[in-house]
Amino acid sequence: MTARAPSLVQANSAGRALNLLGDRWILMILYLAFQRVRRFDAFQSRIGLARSLLIDRLRRLQTAGVLEKARYQERPIREEYHLTDMGRDLFTVTLMIIRWEARWFDGAAHPVHRLKHACGKPFTPELRCGHCRALVDPRDVYVEDGPGVGTDPASPPRAQRRSIVASGTLTDGNPMLDRALQVLGDRWTARLIAQAFMGLRRFKDFQGALGVAPNILSDRLARLLTLGVLRRERYQLRPERFEYRLTETGRDLYPLIVELNRWGDRWLDGGKGPPLITFHRPCGHRLEPRITCDQCGDLADLESVGPKEPTP
Repeated sequence: MTARAPSLVQANSAGRALNLLGDRWILMILYLAFQRVRRFDAFQSRIGLARSLLIDRLRRLQTAGVLEKARYQERPIREEYHLTDMGRDLFTVTLMIIRWEARWFDGAAHPVHRLKHACGKPFTPELRCGHCRALVDPRDVYVEDGPGVGTDPASPPRAQRRSIVASGTLTDGNPMLDRALQVLGDRWTARLIAQAFMGLRRFKDFQGALGVAPNILSDRLARLLTLGVLRRERYQLRPERFEYRLTETGRDLYPLIVELNRWGDRWLDGGKGPPLITFHRPCGHRLEPRITCDQCGDLADLESVGPKEPTP
């Protein structure tokens, strides 16, 4: 039997990033890695994930180049997982996840949301234009084709396997609460949001851009409606048809999408250059994201926010 040719979707750096990062376990592993958790047993005890699933996710991150193994004991041989330069460059993505959840879902109640900058003050990270230093609003940008414009193979289906730990206990005491994981810990949900920022609103347009099965798309749209990220508006009576538009909560995910695009442009372009280039309309320059402290205005990055003391 002849193999079926893979369907193609428009190349998008955020989508490429989410093919790797759009998984709740990978997001948890990365957050803990930024807290300098390095050893397998420590990841497993903090996340509560079945051993086979943790091995799989750590292997994915190694294969992608985000983590690397380092030996810390010779007899018996023992190894730990360190972030590479590619992995450390995801820190601002993590900051944008924390920022969104803290702003919309009882952020002050959770210790991880109380970020402290090198200036000594608690802060909320902000997305600013690297040229004019203005805050970036999704309504103030436009996108043009870049040198890497083209298509990518549509994402293949993944086998869905569950942890041996009941889902209700997984976020108990963990840094990212259920809402962030429901929005970002699923590649289709997160990629759907990214396409909404590209101006897509209708079911058939989302399906064409993502190459996703209709039942999966229906499920993810319903999830985002329930979470308050999208709202549904009727645009036709007979037959009845609806559009899906970002709510204020949904629009506030834009800094995260920008950082996913930046990271994907840097690490996943295959040497072709970015598929799409975003411009900041107020200053007319290509948008170079700058994540800053809202108290002092200086950069908020791994060096100025920094993880806690090392935890094995």
